[in-house]
Amino acid sequence: MNHEQQAVQYFLDGYNCAQAVFLAFAPDLGMERAAAARLSSSFGGGMGRLREVCGAVSGMLMAAGALYGYDTPGDDVQKAAHYALVQALAGQFREAHSTLLCRELLNRPGPESPTPEARTPDYYASRPCARFVGTAARILEEYMAKHPPKER
Repeated sequence: MNHEQQAVQYFLDGYNCAQAVFLAFAPDLGMERAAAARLSSSFGGGMGRLREVCGAVSGMLMAAGALYGYDTPGDDVQKAAHYALVQALAGQFREAHSTLLCRELLNRPGPESPTPEARTPDYYASRPCARFVGTAARILEEYMAKHPPKER
């Protein structure tokens, strides 16, 4: 199963959009599933159902940071290179779906109740989120194929 398929399956299993994408890359990061799920849990629903940046995008960028990010404070060259990668990955998602914002992707208002909706067949039928999760995972997987991460 590739990253895209794995991310979609995690979403269908009940993980939020950010968790689904990040979990698909957890093995590449050497992370256990539970730790990866906790780390990414805040970003579902556009950051805790605030409907801001799509959680799938957040999960993709968290994984990109773990794979390609910098860790030297004050290294503006590394920072700029990483931010260019972030902009490129996010730009590909925006190109595919016209926006990075959860509320615009779902055509919903801003912040909503923190209580998640039940994951019923109607929920999945009315939500394009599995598609967004798949797109985000595919974008990062394609980048990884062209730019294998260095061992850390």
